[in-house]
Amino acid sequence: PACTGDEEAMIEGQFGNPPESYLKTILPLVEVARGLLEKGETLVPIAFVGNFATGKTAQVLLESGNDVEKDRSALAIRMTADMLDADFVFVIMEAWSLRKDKMPQMDAILDKYGSIGASPYRVDVVSFGLETRYGVWMSQCEIKPKGISKKKRTIGTPAFQYFKEVAGRFTHLLKKNPDEEGGATLH
Repeated sequence: PACTGDEEAMIEGQFGNPPESYLKTILPLVEVARGLLEKGETLVPIAFVGNFATGKTAQVLLESGNDVEKDRSALAIRMTADMLDADFVFVIMEAWSLRKDKMPQMDAILDKYGSIGASPYRVDVVSFGLETRYGVWMSQCEIKPKGISKKKRTIGTPAFQYFKEVAGRFTHLLKKNPDEEGGATLH
């Protein structure tokens, strides 16, 4: 189907949630992540790679101990995406982020502490990344304690932001944009 006006606006770089067809697929995965945190479990970094036409989805567990493992994980996602002729990759992982009030000082904090994780300003988050052939939507949800438990945690509802251009190890995991291959429509 052709893009709706709302989907077109998002593709052009405005903020907003991913199109409905993607949300129907990823929101249940967000709920599973929340449920694991609320049971006191740690999230295992994982990528879900899927094709809407075939209905096939594969899971790729990610290793994140060092750069070699991260590179190997990114390659595994690319290979799986190629094998499925994937429409999307959805990555879920726990991460560290800076408090919003410290973002302007990120470079100074990195210089002083060597990493965000080593700084006293770090915040535990769940990072959600949805890559499609039309761009990437990202969201980070701060992990907060659930009630008075020291083990159980929870997250709020992700607010996705669209990025037309992104860089990093876990990006550009799908084949080229169909617009560059002769055109296609957004699901």
